[in-house]
Amino acid sequence: QVQLVESGGGLVEAGGSLRLSCTASESIFSINILGWYRQVPGKSRELVADITSDHTTTYADSVKGRFTISRVNAKKTVYLEMNNLNLEDAGVYYCHADEVWATVAGQGSSPYRYLDLWGQGTLVTVGS
Repeated sequence: QVQLVESGGGLVEAGGSLRLSCTASESIFSINILGWYRQVPGKSRELVADITSDHTTTYADSVKGRFTISRVNAKKTVYLEMNNLNLEDAGVYYCHADEVWATVAGQGSSPYRYLDLWGQGTLVTVGS
């Protein structure tokens, strides 16, 4: 009922491009900051990019100039355009929302606040 669902991962050659998407479930009607995080085996999850509800963006230094994060609030969707991919970009990409408001089934029509919501992740593999 209250979920973020990612898609768009896959295998690409070095220098190629991918577009990741993350869409909030129907019950969510308001989202604050949306972000994309990457995790590789043996390392912690790291911020790749995020975007506020007013479309202010932040990027990790390693992707600056190559990746673009965007959101369409009416579609409750955030995107990550990844260009000129290299081996360092590979990993599981997770969608994240710091704060959302959603309706709650079974508890009337009153909205509820959710914090720190994660998607299930989508795998990006980069070959040579």
